[in-house]
Amino acid sequence: MLLELAQWLAKDIRAFNVFSYITLRAVLACLTALLMTFMVGPTMIRRLTSYKIGQSVRTDGPQSHLPKAGTPTMGGALILVSVVVTTLLWADLQNRFVWVVVAATVGFGAIGWVDDYRKVVHRNPKGLSARAKFFWQSVVGLTVACVIAFSTNLPAQTEFIVPFFKNIAYPLGVFGFITLTYLVIVGTSNAVNLTDGLDGLAIMPTVMIASALGVFAYVAGNAVFAKYLVFPHIPGAGELAVVCGALAGAGLAFLWFNAYPAEVFMGDVGALALGAALGTIAVIVRQEIVLFIMGGVFVVETLSVVLQVASFKLTGKRIFRMAPLHHHYELKGWKENQVVVRFWIITMMLVLVGLSTLKLR
Repeated sequence: MLLELAQWLAKDIRAFNVFSYITLRAVLACLTALLMTFMVGPTMIRRLTSYKIGQSVRTDGPQSHLPKAGTPTMGGALILVSVVVTTLLWADLQNRFVWVVVAATVGFGAIGWVDDYRKVVHRNPKGLSARAKFFWQSVVGLTVACVIAFSTNLPAQTEFIVPFFKNIAYPLGVFGFITLTYLVIVGTSNAVNLTDGLDGLAIMPTVMIASALGVFAYVAGNAVFAKYLVFPHIPGAGELAVVCGALAGAGLAFLWFNAYPAEVFMGDVGALALGAALGTIAVIVRQEIVLFIMGGVFVVETLSVVLQVASFKLTGKRIFRMAPLHHHYELKGWKENQVVVRFWIITMMLVLVGLSTLKLR
């Protein structure tokens, strides 16, 4: 919206041409989402508290979590609104990639909202059943995957790229591309959701990964940089840097309220939406493996749950004291802040490894 206004004003006032630069709009999107979340956050927390929309806590988990019972949840709705509004303000609304990411984010956010609403308002501890949740995630994920697949114009936009190598890329074909896209979006969404178990644990890695993906999006959308760095040039992908800026800004502001001791929790509405956004952006800019690297904490958290369940069903024994992995370390004696900050440090290192693939080829 503001981009169109700036373009109209630029016809008479050349200074407004500066808003055509993606880098500037990405920064402005970050600041806009940051300020919006900061301003609305306290009011939202008071409303959630007055409505008694509080988090329930498992009694079989770390005892340090018991005082968190009743802390307002569903705060991820604020992130979702901030990201969508900011994107509509600063992004090029004629760009199809922008709308695909927004649709994926809102779609998974809606699934999370229904799940949270049933848990905290209807007092249904199960929320959406696992089968229903997976069904709707599959519907949204496959729809997004098909839209991306059938809107590609170049073979390079559907190749599976292996980082650290210049010329290793595998053509996937339509079916392979749709399958991979579906797995990445749904997998990342659930991985972020599983990680969101401690104050600030999921949101800071999301901010770091979104910021890094913004760099990849800008490079992929710029013909000169893409050629120089031996990246597939994907016209229009650069606009996703604006979306990444909005994700980073909203996430940083939310961390202000979500840092230990948290005043509000994201809930599924935030975690599922953010994970879907990261997965969709990574697919569009053809960096699925890089997302896997940078999101190593999300990957390990998910694997810990899978291994725990498989081990218990097959042998009756547990590998970890409790899954996901962050609870295992808590039960081993780590303080909550120690777990969170150490996982942040690991993510920061992994993001740097991911960014190194820009040049190490």
